[in-house]
Amino acid sequence: MLLELFQWLALDIRAFNVFSYITLRAVLATMTALTISFILGPAVIRWLAAKKIGQAVRDDGPRTHLVKAGTPTMGGALILLSLGLSTLLWADLSNRFVWIVMIVTFGFGAIGWVDDWRKVVDRNPQGLSARTKFFWQSVIGLVAAITIAFSISAPNNEKAIELFLRWVGSGFTLDMPTRTDLIVPFFKSVSYPLGIFGFIVLTYLVIVGSSNAVNLTDGLDGLAIMPTVMVGAALGIFAYVAGHAGFSKYLLLPYVPGAGELVVFCGALAGAGLGFLWFNAYPAEVFMGDVGALALGAALGAVAVVARQEIVLFIMGGVFVVETLSVMLQVGWFKYTRLRYGTGRRILLMAPLHHHFEQSGWKETQVVVRFWIITILLVLFGLATLKIR
Repeated sequence: MLLELFQWLALDIRAFNVFSYITLRAVLATMTALTISFILGPAVIRWLAAKKIGQAVRDDGPRTHLVKAGTPTMGGALILLSLGLSTLLWADLSNRFVWIVMIVTFGFGAIGWVDDWRKVVDRNPQGLSARTKFFWQSVIGLVAAITIAFSISAPNNEKAIELFLRWVGSGFTLDMPTRTDLIVPFFKSVSYPLGIFGFIVLTYLVIVGSSNAVNLTDGLDGLAIMPTVMVGAALGIFAYVAGHAGFSKYLLLPYVPGAGELVVFCGALAGAGLGFLWFNAYPAEVFMGDVGALALGAALGAVAVVARQEIVLFIMGGVFVVETLSVMLQVGWFKYTRLRYGTGRRILLMAPLHHHFEQSGWKETQVVVRFWIITILLVLFGLATLKIR
């Protein structure tokens, strides 16, 4: 929005050309989102408290969490508000990838909002059923996957339509450009050709999987938001490289025209996340809720796909991955042993993994900070893949 204004002003005042630089607008988007969070945060928290939108603590969770009952939740709305306003102000709104990622983010946020509202306001402990939630996640994920596939593989809409028609009539045999391949980090020019169908499936899995992984991790004060900020900021660097013809060629990454504009979105995400952390740090004044966790996870997945860094997202988001695997293993082993022995057994003291460490004697703040440190190391390792090939 502001970019168009500054471009018009630049016709007479050349100094305004500085706002055409993506990096500057990314910094400004970060600062804007952070400022919006600081200004609106107290009002949002008061509104949530007035509406008695308080967190319900699990009876089977750690006993130390019982004191958190009644803390305002659905604070993810503050993140989305700051993220959305900042992106609209500083991003190039003619860029297709900005709109795709925004729609994915707010679409998953809407799913989380309905789920949270039913749980907290309507006092329905089930919220959205798992089947309903997965259905709508799948709808948004598949639409986004198809849209991204043709947006990446074609420079304009006419070419995208041509590709789609050829794809439908050729039995999935269309050879796609290299920027739809699965990029393998640490190796020069090593990639796995997915084809358009494989790319769509991968994109769907990354978006939906990332969304649910962040949601499972969101169980302690500040635990999910800081890794999200760090991974999101790092993905912004990858998006900038992917959208820059010179850098992408030098670093042996596929060139995706327009992907660089997602740096502005990632900057806004980082600023909104840090602003939320101000209120979510221990002891939390507000919780993110599904409205924030589902949206942010989906945003990370969508940006990673556009930047062609799905494996790097898996590396940098290692905390999210391990938390998800801990739940899957715990549930799977419990069901297996109940069928085999008549009594369900557990691998961990409690799942997700952060609760296991709490039950082992770690304080909540210790778990959170140590998981942050691990994420810092994983993000640095992921960034190293830019050069180590």
